[in-house]
Amino acid sequence: MNWSILYRILTLVALPFALLYHWYRSISRGRKSAFGERFGFLPFAARQRLAGQPVIWLHAVSVGEVIASRPLLKGLQRRYPEHRLLLSVTTETGRGVAEQDCLADVITYFPFDTHFAVCRLLDAVNPQAIVIMETEIWPVFTLEAQRRDIPLLLANGRISARSFPRYQRFSWFFRPVLQRFSGLGMQSKADLERILAIGAPEQRSKVLGNLKYDIPFSPVADDERHTLRQGYRIPADLAVFCIGSTHPGEEEQLLAVYQELLKQFDHLLLVLVPRHPERTAEVETVISDLGLPVLRRSALEQLSSGCHAGMVLLVDTVGELMKLYALSDLAYVGGSLVPTGGHNLLEPASRGIPIIFGPHMDNFQEITALTLEYGAGVQVADQQELLDAAADFLATPELRHVVGSNGLKLLRDSGGAVERHLAMLEEAMPQ
Repeated sequence: MNWSILYRILTLVALPFALLYHWYRSISRGRKSAFGERFGFLPFAARQRLAGQPVIWLHAVSVGEVIASRPLLKGLQRRYPEHRLLLSVTTETGRGVAEQDCLADVITYFPFDTHFAVCRLLDAVNPQAIVIMETEIWPVFTLEAQRRDIPLLLANGRISARSFPRYQRFSWFFRPVLQRFSGLGMQSKADLERILAIGAPEQRSKVLGNLKYDIPFSPVADDERHTLRQGYRIPADLAVFCIGSTHPGEEEQLLAVYQELLKQFDHLLLVLVPRHPERTAEVETVISDLGLPVLRRSALEQLSSGCHAGMVLLVDTVGELMKLYALSDLAYVGGSLVPTGGHNLLEPASRGIPIIFGPHMDNFQEITALTLEYGAGVQVADQQELLDAAADFLATPELRHVVGSNGLKLLRDSGGAVERHLAMLEEAMPQ
């Protein structure tokens, strides 16, 4: 049996389980299921915004990809002002960030990879080009785009060292899908070598750099920091340690470090941002069990008093991490003390503050290497090294300034990926 036919059969068999999964997530998180969009139905208002206009479709799976797509979306708006932009996402948190930032004319969920769902949305949108962020490879979707002669591009492509063996094992499955792409822009030489080994077309694949380097960057002026702190009701005389994108098994270690730091620095506030807001209650329990006062971000405006030294501001909202980095003196980037692959170090670097991160940065090896090369952050092996590094930064304002400035220099020296991606798109777009 042809593998593509087998894939379609398996997809249909798996569809009821996918529906149950999305239904459970929607109910448990108190959000709309949006099954209509996942089956390719575009709301009437969205169809009206796209009607009669050329469309460029960009797909970003979740929060990380949505954030990485920001500079490219702005570049598309600048280069193609007559086009409408459709942004599709897979996760609810990704959609929340995209809608908060108003990143496109229409924001919708990516359809299930079934023939009827994919065709329905492609019929409604009829895009002139499709740009897929990082490594989203869907057989039915790519096949239908190819059949309609729609240019299909991979942007900011990456294949991590950890996932490469799995891709290689199923190269017979991925090779024909990758051959349908009009262009594949990879983040690094290593990513290019890996995707070529899986079966990407060599003549249409190239290194274009990492879009995440093209984020806006600037040191935080005193008046901006003061205004931001007022918005979060944080006193100006507190030192703020922002811990972003944490995962299970990590918060306990970080909170233990915070308790030790409070013995040395009594004017310290911890801002804790779990990667997944639905874990807020779980993390809040961990904080309370340690005897630390905790305040949820969503309850901040309801209280007469704001934040104070020794407490934890627990962020249960999405899309605020960059502002929180901007008002902070020091940042720790989560997902790195536990083996989840780490998160983007460039976000705090773009605001000129020093960064601490753990040993598990498998998904960001290039960015990690550059961060260390430029002296824009400190990598620690364990909880004790994290405590020592944080204490050094908090005790030495000059060190914070030097390391934060190094992060800004890294971003200044490493930009240009947006223009290279736009050139790839322009080459593939119908004239």
